[in-house]
Amino acid sequence: MSEKMRTLTEPFKIKVVEPLRVTTEEYRKKVLQEAGYNTFLLHSKDVFIDLLTDSGTGAMSDKQWAGIMVGDESYAGAKSWENLDAVVKELTGMPYVLPTHQGRAAERILYGILGGKGKVFISNTHFDTTRANIEFTGATAIDIINEEAEDTEVDLPFKGNIDIEKLEELIAQYGKENVAAIIITVTNNSSGGQPVSMANVEALRKVCNTHQIPMVIDGCRIAENAYFIKHREKGFENKTCQDIAKQMLRLGDAFVMSAKKDGMVNMGGLLTVKDEELSVKCKNLLIISEGFTTYGGLAGRDMEALAIGLTEVFDEDYLHYRIRSTAYLGEKLRAKGVPVVWPIGGHAVYIDAKKLYSHIPLHEYPGQALVCDLYIKGGIRTAEIGSLMFGKYDEQGKLIPATNELVRLAIPRRVYTQSHIDYVLDIFDDILELKNQKRGYRITYEPPFLRHFTARLEKID
Repeated sequence: MSEKMRTLTEPFKIKVVEPLRVTTEEYRKKVLQEAGYNTFLLHSKDVFIDLLTDSGTGAMSDKQWAGIMVGDESYAGAKSWENLDAVVKELTGMPYVLPTHQGRAAERILYGILGGKGKVFISNTHFDTTRANIEFTGATAIDIINEEAEDTEVDLPFKGNIDIEKLEELIAQYGKENVAAIIITVTNNSSGGQPVSMANVEALRKVCNTHQIPMVIDGCRIAENAYFIKHREKGFENKTCQDIAKQMLRLGDAFVMSAKKDGMVNMGGLLTVKDEELSVKCKNLLIISEGFTTYGGLAGRDMEALAIGLTEVFDEDYLHYRIRSTAYLGEKLRAKGVPVVWPIGGHAVYIDAKKLYSHIPLHEYPGQALVCDLYIKGGIRTAEIGSLMFGKYDEQGKLIPATNELVRLAIPRRVYTQSHIDYVLDIFDDILELKNQKRGYRITYEPPFLRHFTARLEKID
């Protein structure tokens, strides 16, 4: 980006617009109550600014839409598959590529094969669907980020790193034969979208080699992580983000991706592996559950758009804008006195609801209280990343809270303008004025897995 471009400016122009509906606060209170105070259950037409997730919510480019028109819908061996296969092999360096309809399908296939009762998966932080797919097999998911990174305010360049010392201790505790895989998530979504350093992944590779344990890279935000490495890790400042991503992915034994993030598409996923025997097992499950090996769960037009998106995402101007625009929101919120996870990550700003709503006890879900308040006051939809999502119960049914009570403001790619973000900042002025008047929530219904998607709650009077 030109040094003359000192003002943060979108490196694209708008061709198509979608109208947004403005509603009243009374209306939002009504529909939120009808949705059981769960923003996942709201209708999108009732949302003004949707920061629920950056997964599949981005805008595609003119080249991607053009690619859709030439998508080859042949059942087997389509040209669109050949295009995607070539791009992914070049990026990952892995010979076996399996397309899936989204990332959790790739997780289900891989962890369904590697997992099972008595097995353990260790990660910097498992996200919700990853943990659910692992636990569904009967295996155990364990998170180990560096202890200093658990402080949401400390300013460290790579707070997403896995704790290598703790990892060695866990391998000794469970036995290397029982560790199904070590998963490194880049960037680390659940811990605030924090990046992982190349040095940390290289150290992890050595541990995996020593104990002969497979290393899986969950790289749905691999381009954003590469940007942070380029700007924060010595020795990478003169490398392109694409080359940094290639270097990291070649350290893994498998690569899992929800292409709905840095794939720049609205639907899609990828699973790539190095081992031929494992690839055969994965392909057999792919055919049963997703589709033939050269389309998986995707149409030809989807694969065409994804092949283009995996190239566009490494554009340096785009990545600069992406990271800086997210940081703009986080820095402004922090200046207002809103406690945020610091430094700001790549795809989202995370509010520390435990600090913001310190008067609400953890069993009343302070994060969900903030989620509801943001919707009521401004029609802003966000997601709780705390005890509603990750909390568990002890044998007496008492809540075991999550480590953090966060609210994620995930920024869709190439969707909102600067004025939309400024509107979000204005709504937080209302939140700060009324924060001490808020009460928490109790759960009235929850499913056995991924409860935050469909749980229903009620206000505590």
